[in-house]
Amino acid sequence: MAREGFVTAITRQSDDFPAWYNDVVLKAELASYSPVRGCMVIRPYGYAIWESMRDELDRHIKATGHSNVYFPLFVPRSLLEKEAEHVEGFNPQVAWVTHAGGKELDEWLAIRPTSEAIIAETIKDWIQSYRDLPLLMNLWNNVVRWELRTRLFLRTSEFLWQEAHTFHATEQEAREEVDLGLEIYRKVSEEWLAIPVITGRKSEGEKFPGAVYTYSIEAMMRDRKALQAGTSHYLGTNFAQAAGITFLDRDNQRRHPHGTSWGFSTRMVGATIMAHGDDSGLVLPPKVAPVQVVVVPIFRSEADRSAVADAIERFELALRSTPEGREVRLEVDWREESPGFKYNHWELRGVPFRIEVGPRDVAAGQGTLVRRVDRSKEAVPLDRLAAELPLRLTGYQQELFQRALDFREANSHQVDDYESFKRVNEEQGGFLWAHWCGSAECEAQVNQETGATIRNIPFDSAAEAGRCIVDGRPSDRRVVFARAY
Repeated sequence: MAREGFVTAITRQSDDFPAWYNDVVLKAELASYSPVRGCMVIRPYGYAIWESMRDELDRHIKATGHSNVYFPLFVPRSLLEKEAEHVEGFNPQVAWVTHAGGKELDEWLAIRPTSEAIIAETIKDWIQSYRDLPLLMNLWNNVVRWELRTRLFLRTSEFLWQEAHTFHATEQEAREEVDLGLEIYRKVSEEWLAIPVITGRKSEGEKFPGAVYTYSIEAMMRDRKALQAGTSHYLGTNFAQAAGITFLDRDNQRRHPHGTSWGFSTRMVGATIMAHGDDSGLVLPPKVAPVQVVVVPIFRSEADRSAVADAIERFELALRSTPEGREVRLEVDWREESPGFKYNHWELRGVPFRIEVGPRDVAAGQGTLVRRVDRSKEAVPLDRLAAELPLRLTGYQQELFQRALDFREANSHQVDDYESFKRVNEEQGGFLWAHWCGSAECEAQVNQETGATIRNIPFDSAAEAGRCIVDGRPSDRRVVFARAY
């Protein structure tokens, strides 16, 4: 049997995309199944990817004036049930604690599916006046939603996430906060993860339970399915009213504050895998890659090893001599394994660049630079490469974003009638831009008959008179349909 970490076989994407995905997650040692049904163990390499996007998101959140807080994992049943639409939307997924300390609890405790209810109940004593607003809070925690069908990172019964919760004196301030949350997600997705997204408003049928409206960013994976990459919700005064939160405004009138919430989770690790990966494994954008450059020494004798080590040390010193170079996450793989083993190991893990240095390279003062995304090879003088490497990483990041954007555009289709919709959805998949009248019945019919849902109503969807693909009623713009995770 091959040692763990060596690439023996990965299912081809074109043969079975879900099997490919599971192979990559397990063989690249991102996560493992746990003894708890539907839950996962996140391994060091997978957690490092999560930490990278988490830290970048946290930087944006703090820069906009939000403070990190923590609220309990358990939510009393009475609190969860105060907002009727909210509890109805989550009830099938809620896990309950009914016994503790050896006896039955007087009141069941929900294991946090989301924190709106317990936050609203807690902060009502914090807000007395308009001077106490806005209240801008952010949580990094775990939540539990009891899923029937689970998949590592994408849909697990327990997952890690960020959830922001804010309260505002006016509706306008709250609506601006919703826009801010979505823009932060767009930046992290596009500028850090190199995943292009479509920003827009969710339909009434797809919005967050208890929200007035929900905005989302939607991304396309390499199997042409959609993935909801982040959501931002305007809650109005719904949760404030349910919890009895009021404050004195500038006119000395008692009002309910306006609330928002927005969330981003470990499913974005899965999104990064599926947006960029290929038949050999991960293809990671440099910004999120735990290792951006790996150096593989090649030698047979101790004399060769010494010469190669000296050349690599000089290269590292040259790289670290500039501020940009000091930030490069570089690893030299001195393990007692064959070069082929190491190539496969790091290709599977999606490291953007590999530098091969052998005796002939040392004699020529160069290294062989291999790009993970296309495996192109280039002999480059090591001193020049040390100076160029940060810029090459920047270019690689931009290239992955453009590649994903080109893929999305090539797999987006305008359709004008239902028969065309069903044919394109079945034969090609991707994003289907179609007219919809706004009817929940038409939306449900499309989902039941094709498996596609309205991903969102894009903000940049141009005004265009048309007819709903289902019932022919008037429509003033196209929305995006797709099968989704």
